[in-house]
Amino acid sequence: MGFHSFESPYDWSRIDSFRRRAEQCPGGMVDLSVGSPVDPVPRSVRDALTAASDDGQARGYPKTAGDGPLRQAASDWFRRRRGVDLAAIGADLVPTVGSKEAVALMASLLHLGPGDRVVQPTVSYPTYAIGTQLAGAQVTTVDDPTDTDSWVDLPGVRAIWINSPGNPGGRIIDRAGLAKIVRAARSIGATVLSDECYAMLDWSRPAQAGQNAPIPASPCILEPQVCGGDASGILCLYSLSKQSNMAGYRAALVAGDADLVEAMTAYRKQVGLIVPGPVQRAMRAALDDGEAVLAQREVYARRLRALAQALRAYGYEAVMPQGGLYIWTQARSGDCWADMADLSRMGILASPGEFYGDGRRLRFSSTISDEQLELALERLRTGPKDPC
Repeated sequence: MGFHSFESPYDWSRIDSFRRRAEQCPGGMVDLSVGSPVDPVPRSVRDALTAASDDGQARGYPKTAGDGPLRQAASDWFRRRRGVDLAAIGADLVPTVGSKEAVALMASLLHLGPGDRVVQPTVSYPTYAIGTQLAGAQVTTVDDPTDTDSWVDLPGVRAIWINSPGNPGGRIIDRAGLAKIVRAARSIGATVLSDECYAMLDWSRPAQAGQNAPIPASPCILEPQVCGGDASGILCLYSLSKQSNMAGYRAALVAGDADLVEAMTAYRKQVGLIVPGPVQRAMRAALDDGEAVLAQREVYARRLRALAQALRAYGYEAVMPQGGLYIWTQARSGDCWADMADLSRMGILASPGEFYGDGRRLRFSSTISDEQLELALERLRTGPKDPC
C-alpha cells in the first residue's frame, strides 16, 4: 500500500495574503473559509467522554471494529435515521479516525493502483483526488456522476466517488440518481463510495421537534430502494463532525459491503487506525442524541439563510443550498482570486472555488459564531470602508 506522490490546488497557504489583509480591518477578520464547527459539543457527548475517561477502553486497547455498544448504536442510527437495516442488506461497519483519513486511504485500502481509474465529480472535496493519487490510480472527473454514460464505458473504472449533500455545492442526489449509479457501477464491477457526512443537514424539508422525531436526511446509498437490498460493492461514509460539532474528536464511520469492511478493518488494526475508546463512547452519545442534532440544524439553517441574503445584497447570486454548510456562488468578477482580494478589504475571508475545481466560484461557510456572522452581514451590506 505504498504511497505515491500527489498534487492538489488545495493549499491553504495560497490564501495567506488575503488572510493578512482581512486581519487588518477594524474588528478583525471574519473567517468564512473553513467548515470547522465553532458551536458547543452537545452536553450528552461531553458527559459520555468524561465518564469514559478512565474506563476499560481508556486504560486498555480499544477495538478497531468498535466495541459492541458503539456498533449497536451505529446500527440503530442507520435504521432510525437513514431507513437502513445493515444486517438485512449484508453490511458491516467500522469507526474511522475522522472521515478525512477514510477518504484519503480508501483507494489504497481497496488495493487500487496504476492502471485503475477512480471517477469523481469535477467540483468536489479535494481529498477524493488526493487519495486516488496516493494509491497511484488515475483520477477521472465528470460533471455529474448520475450521468453514468459519461464514465461507465471508460477503461479501468474501479470506483466512483459521490457526495450528497455535496461539498461545496450542497447538491442532494435523489434516490433514482443514486440507484442509477449503483446499477452502472455493478455492471462493470466498480465500488460506489458515497460520502454522506452532511446527510442530516438536508434543507429541503422542515424538521420536527422531539427526541424521537424524524430528522430530515438526504437519501442514503444503502437504502433498499437504492441498493436493491444488497450492500455488495457499496461503501457509505458518515461523520459526527458536522451534526454534533465533534471535528476535534475525529469521529466517523464507514458502513457497507461486509466483505470490503472486514478487509479494511484488518488493515486498520495492523496500522493502528483505531478510534480511541473514550471517543467511541462519545460517538454512541452523539448518535443517540437527536435533540442536539435538531438544535444544531436550526442554527445552521438560520445562518445560511442570513448569509445568502447578505451576499445577494452585495451582488452575489447566492441561494440557500439543498443541503450542507456552504453557500457556493459565482464570483462577482468571474474570478475567485479577484473576489478574494475584494472581500479581504472588508475583513472577510472566503474559500476560493479553485480549491474545489471551479475558479469562477467562491465557497462561504456557515460555521461561524453568531457574533462573527453579524459582523459579516454588516460588512456585506455596507461594503468596503476606509481604512479597510
